Amino acid sequence: MASLEDDIVSEVVSWAEIHKDTRVLARQLSKRAPFKGIIAITRGGLIPAAIMARELGIKLIETVCVEAYRDDAAELSGSVNVMKEATQARDGEGWLMIDDLVDTGTTAKAVREMMPKAYFVTLYAKPEGKPLVDSFVKEVEQETWVFFPWDTQLQYSKPIAAKSD
Repeated sequence: MASLEDDIVSEVVSWAEIHKDTRVLARQLSKRAPFKGIIAITRGGLIPAAIMARELGIKLIETVCVEAYRDDAAELSGSVNVMKEATQARDGEGWLMIDDLVDTGTTAKAVREMMPKAYFVTLYAKPEGKPLVDSFVKEVEQETWVFFPWDTQLQYSKPIAAKSD
């Protein structure tokens, strides 16, 4: 598995940025409200869904639990395992569906097929997945690896000058 030290293009998103970006999206969506409820795509959509529910005054939150299979550590196979459907949302009509990021679109295609009438938003979108969502806050280059705060921890990092030793 590659690390940041291997010159991977990456972006670290903070808790404050998640909160701010979700509120920006909520402000845009308030014009489309009311929604019957929110569908959080697990796991990445859970935190944005909670913030969105607060901002839009939505009490009903459903989840759809999906997992994209990997052939190896570097590439997605394109297949998705649906572990739990959002049965209450049916075809998604009147519902807001949210995830943290749309990347290649593998997960997005699967949930779109399940709930084609849901209004689907993400905080961040990469070019390959962008056409699959109705709205997003920021575009991220396809090659960029996004590190979310729930996937990271603070730890000491050697100064660059010390790494060349």
